[in-house]
Amino acid sequence: MSDKKKILIVDEEETYRELLRNALSSFYTIIDTDNCSEGMHLASLNIPDLIVIDVETSGQQGVNLCEMLKDDEETRDIPVILITSLTNKEEIILGLKAGASDYIVKPMCLPEVFARIESHLRTQEDYDELEQKDLLMLLELSETISVTRSPNAILRLIVNKMSKIIDVARCSVIGITEGRKVVVKASSDLDHRTEIQLDLNRYPEIRRAVETKQSVTINDAKNDPLMAPVRTYIEKLDFNSIVVIPLIKKESVIGTFFLRTVSREKDWITPRVLKLSQLVANIAANALENAVLFESVKTSQEYFEEMSIRDDLTRLYNRRHFYDRLEQEFARSTRHNEPLSLLFIDVDNFKHVNDTYGHAIGDKALKGIGQLLKSAARVSDVPARCGGDEFAMLLPNTDGDGAYELASRISRMIGSHVVDGMEKDRISTSMGCSTLIDRNVSSFEALIKLADDAMYQSKAQGKGKVVRSDT
Repeated sequence: MSDKKKILIVDEEETYRELLRNALSSFYTIIDTDNCSEGMHLASLNIPDLIVIDVETSGQQGVNLCEMLKDDEETRDIPVILITSLTNKEEIILGLKAGASDYIVKPMCLPEVFARIESHLRTQEDYDELEQKDLLMLLELSETISVTRSPNAILRLIVNKMSKIIDVARCSVIGITEGRKVVVKASSDLDHRTEIQLDLNRYPEIRRAVETKQSVTINDAKNDPLMAPVRTYIEKLDFNSIVVIPLIKKESVIGTFFLRTVSREKDWITPRVLKLSQLVANIAANALENAVLFESVKTSQEYFEEMSIRDDLTRLYNRRHFYDRLEQEFARSTRHNEPLSLLFIDVDNFKHVNDTYGHAIGDKALKGIGQLLKSAARVSDVPARCGGDEFAMLLPNTDGDGAYELASRISRMIGSHVVDGMEKDRISTSMGCSTLIDRNVSSFEALIKLADDAMYQSKAQGKGKVVRSDT
């Protein structure tokens, strides 16, 4: 009988079930279904170690399934991870209140999925190899960095604690910058103000960790095949064992970091050393995420306020914020007798994209459109995703000619954009433009209707057309 831990996946989209099944099946026994009722039956029948539920499955059935699992004595202690791509976080909040342990937002980053799953599947057995002083160090480290807002201070704490608790020649945290530069951000043998840039060709163990986003362990560096390209170099160095652990949380937020620990001894990487390194890396990833988010905005409240007005997938403004801004700009433009234009954008035959290539590729297409809209927008413009395959852009102080010219340029940009995974097809959009000028429109609702009507006229003319309202 397999000793792999079991994971149940409940998601009505075959694309995402297949993505997770292919990624996880080498490490876990995967059970999956597209039906919440069957999900409850499979959970009771198999008693999995972890359950992954798409809360978008058939309305609120995903949340209801979470509630049923937590009400059942046999399944209530099984950790549940929610998956969602919704802008509105109500379903996530309901799921967490129902007893879910965590959530992941689509599109999924597989290394993050692995890290989350591993974190929730840890049992008491994972701590058996640790010593009392290790547990005390982990507790102290967690408590200290939970109130530390400086990422650099967190990195220094990590390397100092690790170098004191286990016998190491060096403990360091390596960062990979956007330009693919490899930099030692903190090290137990460096001054805290010093950073060193590394040549990745001299560190094949770091290269392997970068490429695979998996842990790399070497117990005899002088003879390990991975280190063969740098054998002449490392023979001069006083170390034999190396551990490299990725610090993975949300890579778009915290960047790419690796915990690298080096010992002079051969066969130094015991289960205790490896488990302690992995646990410290997980604590560090969580702390870094929180610290970087805190630094990126003035207060955490501002961060959540910003997230509440953004679409999760495209990072454009969401529908609610867009219409709030439209109402405000309409009032301002009317008061100052300034022009205001509105673009409505609808992707042509988007159902064909999802049906032909799958929802994961469809999401890529929508993200690409979002990036193109942002690149075309001025600082004063308001690009938004209003839902599904519908987009809009608000253009303050822009007359009808200016709006039509911009819409035509955006249409060409989208038409020539290549979506990874659907190179044989191109996306096209139908656009409608309306303009407030010289108080020709009585309300922002009327401006919306004019743009909407123009967009439907463009659809009637065929794909990739732009129509401006006559009013």
